[in-house]
Amino acid sequence: MKSVKERLSALRAAMAQANCDAYIMPTSDPHASEYVPAHFTTWEYFSGFYCENANLVVTADEAAMWVDGRFFGAADTALQGTGIESMHMGVKGVPTVDAWLKEHLGKGKVLGCCAQTMPLSQSRKLEKTCESVGASLQDLPQIIDDVWGEDRPALPATPVWTLDVKYSGRTAKEKLAILRGKLAEKTCTAMVITRLDSIAWLLNLRASDVEDTPYALAFCYVDEEHAVLFLDESRVPQSVKEELGRAKVELRAYEAMPSYLAAVQKDETVLIDAESLNASLYHAVCGNPHYTVVEADDPIVMLKAIKNDTELSCTRQAHLNDAVAMVRFQMELEECLKNKKSLRETDIDTILHKYRSSNENFLTESFPTIAAYGANAAMMHYAPKVGSDAAIENKGFLLVDSGATYYDGTTDITRTYPVGEVSEEEKLAYTRVLRAHIDIAMAVWLEGATGGELDMIARQPLWRHMIDYRCGTGHGVAHVGTVHEDPQQIRPHNKIVFEPGMVITDEPGIYEEGIVGVRIENELLCTQAGENQYGKFLRFEPITYVPIAVSCVLLDELTREEKAWLNEYHAQVLEKLSLLLREEECAWLREKCAAI
Repeated sequence: MKSVKERLSALRAAMAQANCDAYIMPTSDPHASEYVPAHFTTWEYFSGFYCENANLVVTADEAAMWVDGRFFGAADTALQGTGIESMHMGVKGVPTVDAWLKEHLGKGKVLGCCAQTMPLSQSRKLEKTCESVGASLQDLPQIIDDVWGEDRPALPATPVWTLDVKYSGRTAKEKLAILRGKLAEKTCTAMVITRLDSIAWLLNLRASDVEDTPYALAFCYVDEEHAVLFLDESRVPQSVKEELGRAKVELRAYEAMPSYLAAVQKDETVLIDAESLNASLYHAVCGNPHYTVVEADDPIVMLKAIKNDTELSCTRQAHLNDAVAMVRFQMELEECLKNKKSLRETDIDTILHKYRSSNENFLTESFPTIAAYGANAAMMHYAPKVGSDAAIENKGFLLVDSGATYYDGTTDITRTYPVGEVSEEEKLAYTRVLRAHIDIAMAVWLEGATGGELDMIARQPLWRHMIDYRCGTGHGVAHVGTVHEDPQQIRPHNKIVFEPGMVITDEPGIYEEGIVGVRIENELLCTQAGENQYGKFLRFEPITYVPIAVSCVLLDELTREEKAWLNEYHAQVLEKLSLLLREEECAWLREKCAAI
């Protein structure tokens, strides 16, 4: 296999032949996905480093890769010696992609990209950047095709299936009717849908085209009377075809959407979402004179964010299934440590998979397990690999961030386990993170609060000591889908108002490079708290039911309210799991859930 330097050299040669002065590769696919099929991981092929939310830019003699705070340490290590500079997004003194391009482009210069994998919103920003210095943005996908060539992974084509209504709560026909109502409110008669999670929700469609995420690679077009699903028919069983037929959904090839959009002869007011529609499809829409274009947020994003009663009931069951697996995992972990059995970071995923996959509703892990021992936990998205993973010793912390997707829901949970003697410094970090976790979990707020406003509640126990973490406090979780769901997030500047039915993670952390990493994560459900003369109040309810380690907590640091919350939480864990566990497991759980 060619080295990163060899790949970059081949890329630069192809760029020179195409009169391209710089080439940009975002972490995206034709659907603006966060997690993408291997066929579209261009930035990883040329950098040797995989992460989400990054941009790789290559010129004739320089290269730089921008990553967010979750990946600073990992990127610095992975890119060392490759000739690619690791750029920390949002850090003072680090130029933005826009500023860097302005310095490296000039009059008559060409910035190349692949319009098919470039979200329209990003394409527009790059066009303005280029115009400001007299350069141009050009669609040059053949450069990547020529260099990657036969080594490029094929497009995924896994079998398609539909999520039963007993899990989804609504049929595809019912959801299409709801969507058409939302389109009518915006005086639109049609919509181009490119987000994989939106299509999955709308048509109850699932597959395994994306690793650890049960989605099918597809596009969809909806008008007032019917819908067209662009997905190769050979992948679709007859039973699924019949279900789609009842919802008046027609099947066409995955590659056929541009030509379909160009050929529509009926006058339509079509809704597009600039954040998810790729630049190539946008040109296809704009090239058809029968379309009047309305730009607005994808309405499905909010529809799926507020879970219906069936989805919530199933999600609760998925978390109970997952809690049983987590209890059995922790018991085995403790037994291995007690008996001084050799255990490495990569062994953690194997043990977790054993217990999760034993459940008949298990589908897949919801993301690659992060098992980080000691200082490795200070890297937020540390990825242990066989051969370089750390041995787990009888001291310090082991951070385990994992999750699974079952037929009834998707889970995401982090626990930081004391695996032996813990220093006072480690105990203090753990206690402060626990306080931040509890404070957002027990928050009550007046209706109308945004994720950005709630984020400040979680950070207070850390901000008081001038400590922060370079990521959000929480993200949405899909129902039988992606572990990261928009639009609700608990993070600075998020403007989405929280509503009952939204599911969010609660995962503050402390990450001191080379010293300690701590994160504690539950999933929370936004619910109504009550209504009085001041208005409606909302709160969070934990739906993750797994004990939180207390042996490493500095109890004097917790307030009376925080202790009460922790005791009540553990009482719920014990009550909910006792009927699902064997007697010896219940005895273990009673000890872990004992009141402090």
